[in-house]
Amino acid sequence: MQKFSLTILLLLISVISFAQLVQWRGPERDGKFQETGLLKKWPDAGPELLLKVEGIGKGYSSIIATDKYLFATGMIDTLDYLSCISPDGKFLWKVAYGRSWVKSFPETRSTPTVEGDRVYIISGTGELVCINVADGAIRWKVNVDKDYNADWHIWGVSESPLIVDDKVICTPGGKTTSVVAFDKMTGKLIWQSECVGGQRSYVSPTIYQYKQFRFILAATATHLIALEPVSGKVAWSFKYYDIAKWKDQPGLIWTNTPTFKGREIFLSMGYDYRNVMIQMNEEGTSVSEKWSNMVLDNHHHGLIEKDGYIYGSNWISNGKGKWVCLNWENGEVKFESDWINKGALVYADSLFYILEEKTGTVGLIRPNPSNFEVLSSFKLQGGSGPYWSHPFIANGKLYLRHGDVLFVYNIKAS
Repeated sequence: MQKFSLTILLLLISVISFAQLVQWRGPERDGKFQETGLLKKWPDAGPELLLKVEGIGKGYSSIIATDKYLFATGMIDTLDYLSCISPDGKFLWKVAYGRSWVKSFPETRSTPTVEGDRVYIISGTGELVCINVADGAIRWKVNVDKDYNADWHIWGVSESPLIVDDKVICTPGGKTTSVVAFDKMTGKLIWQSECVGGQRSYVSPTIYQYKQFRFILAATATHLIALEPVSGKVAWSFKYYDIAKWKDQPGLIWTNTPTFKGREIFLSMGYDYRNVMIQMNEEGTSVSEKWSNMVLDNHHHGLIEKDGYIYGSNWISNGKGKWVCLNWENGEVKFESDWINKGALVYADSLFYILEEKTGTVGLIRPNPSNFEVLSSFKLQGGSGPYWSHPFIANGKLYLRHGDVLFVYNIKAS
């Protein structure tokens, strides 16, 4: 009886811990937010702007919001800063947590992950940091990319930290290891995986569950890797990017967290590189290709599975893309539509939210495999640079970012 009670207690602790997790692209990192009771149409000028805050630093990372705080990363001079902001727009603290990536497109890309009283973040040069929510004090720091010999591509680090049970996961790539796990409370190394090959990618890892299997899905620039969370053992890997075969491609630019349903996993990157649907075997030991096409080569804007269809934008050029819907089962193209340009895509309360990358047009879209159906739209006013940040939804609000400026809109229905 005592053993049973202890098991129940540990399970409850695990559930409570998971419930406190706030991270990039929503609770499951799949672009789906759990908010309900949201507006189904916006006024012509857009929903009510509640807050506009300047001075967060330059960046493409997402704003993260708990019920008490807003968190934003940004580059100021040559350092990456994390800002904690109150719901009324006051800076509570701002702390430098590491060296920025200062070469091509140096702005910050890593979005913070919040669990309880701790924030986890990775600098543009691979420093993994744990910070106190209350005062911005750094609890611990590990220079992952230096210590584990990461092999960088030309845009440094974009990964957002993944919390798994008692661990925080980071993916340096390179020839020493591919994935490492640290104790989330102390920063002490728990395990490092074998090296499967490939440079550091721009992919943020996620948790994949199917029946009795629970894996970390992480990526190097060439391989998708499924790892056992407890030990870091590689259950299987899949070589997605073939450098030898695609020498004419402009680089190893894999950014999208995998999209999955059941034992099937969808992978996509831009630049006219093929997408692929892979299927894990029932033993959880390998994967095989199910189908592939060239239509939905998503750049870095995220993909969403909804009711048996995959939605997202594709890559026509660095400055142009269309909106696409594919059948999950066979890759059949349901539509490929023009609408201003490609952009980031998230979902909440039966509708898609889009931040288009060129003009900053924000769109409210009805999921419909027959056509691209825009219900409402407006333009962001303020900030500079490309509109590459992914939207975030919480507390009945839409959180957006353009360069040095964050915006908060009221999207709660009356």
